[in-house]
Amino acid sequence: MKKLYNNYINTFRGLSLEVWWLSLITFINRSGTMVIPFLSLYLNEDLHFSFPDIGWIMSFFGLGSVFGTWIGGKLTDKIGYYKVMLLSLILTGFLFVFLQYATTFNQFCLGIFVVMLVADAFRPAMFVALSAYSKPKNKTRSVTLIRLAINLGFSAGPAIGGLIITGIGYEGLFWTDGITCVLAAFLLLKVLHPKKVKVLDEVKVENPVSAYEDKPFWIFFIAMFIFGFVFMQYFSTMPLYYKDHHFLSELEIGLLMGLSGLFIFLFEMPLIKWLEDSKVSKVKLIALGLFLVAISFIILNLTSWVGVLIIGILLMSTGEMIAFPFSNAFAIERAEKGNQGEYMAFYSISFSLAHIFSHNIGMQMIDKFGFETSWTVITLLSFIGVLILLYLLHFLKKEVI
Repeated sequence: MKKLYNNYINTFRGLSLEVWWLSLITFINRSGTMVIPFLSLYLNEDLHFSFPDIGWIMSFFGLGSVFGTWIGGKLTDKIGYYKVMLLSLILTGFLFVFLQYATTFNQFCLGIFVVMLVADAFRPAMFVALSAYSKPKNKTRSVTLIRLAINLGFSAGPAIGGLIITGIGYEGLFWTDGITCVLAAFLLLKVLHPKKVKVLDEVKVENPVSAYEDKPFWIFFIAMFIFGFVFMQYFSTMPLYYKDHHFLSELEIGLLMGLSGLFIFLFEMPLIKWLEDSKVSKVKLIALGLFLVAISFIILNLTSWVGVLIIGILLMSTGEMIAFPFSNAFAIERAEKGNQGEYMAFYSISFSLAHIFSHNIGMQMIDKFGFETSWTVITLLSFIGVLILLYLLHFLKKEVI
């Protein structure tokens, strides 16, 4: 047990203090993001919107994310990642509080668009900051630590969110989201001010390659869009499946989704360290992650036993914790020859675009065809994503030659 413990601790060694601070800020921010997992339930139960209406609202969620991420990347290259992160956190805090007062369909579409426009400007800036604060050999593990912070926050967030809904109601989530964003901004101001931090890998490119001209990156972009489309069903259609098909309460849904975050928190860093040491191609590992997420959907059609929900979410979590760090590391590697903000913005935009289509199409599918058919279609789409990644691998081999 002592050897196992020491090996686990060793996977965290060598990361800079700045990466740890950035992880703590991300944890505080993500812990407060309780509205998102419960958004489809809130819109359906409290505001009484239909599934198709919820789908359109989630499309505005994604649209705001696309524009916010693109603007965030542009601003990061112009004014620097620190200012972008600070402004995004402060403004998002206030906007989350105001969002609870949007009650009509049009108001909520506009409100969620503006919230995500500001909130997701944070993402490319954070990725560039992460790259700057990390030594080249530690970048994948640094990404993994950030993801651990996200998932630890995500394991606490939905569970606490379920308790808040039960005790106070949905309005408590909006206030909590807002307050935690502002707290994260104050911590950023305190510990990561440019005058206080040490930059370990500042990339300056004399003649940067535009991401628009990087063909392998665009093949990767399409695969990440498909991965995002599939993965995001767990934040819109899946909570409805838990409630309508298996009759789970909000608290039980929160605990089930919290299990995913806790599982990732415990096992992701050792898994990533082991996979890094195996020297397997990043693209192959991303494909494996997407394959496991696909299996997490199709097994739901095999039995009505409620325990399959736990198996499904653990398969999804394993796929997620393989695919996300290595896809992020792949994007950072490609970004080192161009404008980092631009590259990391497009990496984030692949998921933002998925937000536009994933929730809406998912809602339309379950409304018209039911859950079982929807899970089959999503599984087939995942397999297409795996094939695209294998094609990317072939393309990269030609690039080396």
